[in-house]
Amino acid sequence: MIILAAAFSRIIPHMPNFSPMDAITLFAAAHFTRKWQVFLIPFAALWLSSLFINNVIYSDVNSKFIWIYPGFHWQYAGYALIALMGLAIFRRSVTPGKIALGGIGSGLIFFLVSNLGVWVKEGFYEHTFAGLVACYTAGLPFYSGTFFGDVFYTTLLFGGYAALTYQFPVFQSRAYQQ
Repeated sequence: MIILAAAFSRIIPHMPNFSPMDAITLFAAAHFTRKWQVFLIPFAALWLSSLFINNVIYSDVNSKFIWIYPGFHWQYAGYALIALMGLAIFRRSVTPGKIALGGIGSGLIFFLVSNLGVWVKEGFYEHTFAGLVACYTAGLPFYSGTFFGDVFYTTLLFGGYAALTYQFPVFQSRAYQQ
């Protein structure tokens, strides 16, 4: 339920790239014992919230129903890499330091992968090293939204879960019990 609520917070007006998706993916890596859930749950949250955004919020812009938006694979690849990083970081335990490392790393992964996608696909930049640097430079102003979103949602998800399990230990995952 926490992940579902966080995913649909994407529809609330916010600064560009202020998104819960990095934190959702990290949280899944830290707490789901079945590896397929670490990937499926964040992907499903992204896809469902994107369906709503593309077909309800932007319905006046889109004349056709959009099941999958162009360039989606760059976002999903970024979240797959974040999930793999989270699985490696939280392999044995979940600690505040690992959560902070994951939050910083996830934002950097998303920034690098999504801007690489812009450079490869959009045609705004020459396909040279200088064009790639220009693309990443142009994306820097959007990184602040990613950073603040990661700080907010990582704190909300991990902190909220820690508070919930402190109050009700039955909800505690195996990651905390090792």
